[in-house]
Amino acid sequence: MFSKEESRKLREEFWIAFGKSFPNKWTLYKTEVKGLSFKFHFDLKKAVVSIDIDSDFEQRIKVWDKLVALKSIFHDEYLPNAIFEDFYILGNNKEISRVYIELENVSIHNKNTWRETMEFLNTNMLKIEAFYQEYKDIIDS
Repeated sequence: MFSKEESRKLREEFWIAFGKSFPNKWTLYKTEVKGLSFKFHFDLKKAVVSIDIDSDFEQRIKVWDKLVALKSIFHDEYLPNAIFEDFYILGNNKEISRVYIELENVSIHNKNTWRETMEFLNTNMLKIEAFYQEYKDIIDS
């Protein structure tokens, strides 16, 4: 069991190591589409790379419908195991729409899983960004 401070330090150490191992200017919040962002998440049980749509309901539906229209291309050419959830509830009970892929049985508290997790995060975010670059005109229209 780790104290809050030990856990915070491990998280900080992981993200610094990830940034050094995979130096990249990630798009993340700079998609230029209202409410659309790309996220990394790593906790005690899993790692996640996601496309999140977090905006007012009308905008969320507009962007979500475009992603769903591109779903077969996304699965065929980028991430075949991606999960599309139009109503996804975050830990703070906020509802968003999310497309994501996850790696289970890894933990930010277990340094033995860090390399695998870093490679997972990097590889899958690169695919999400490649998809976005190819189809951003459709998503943003």
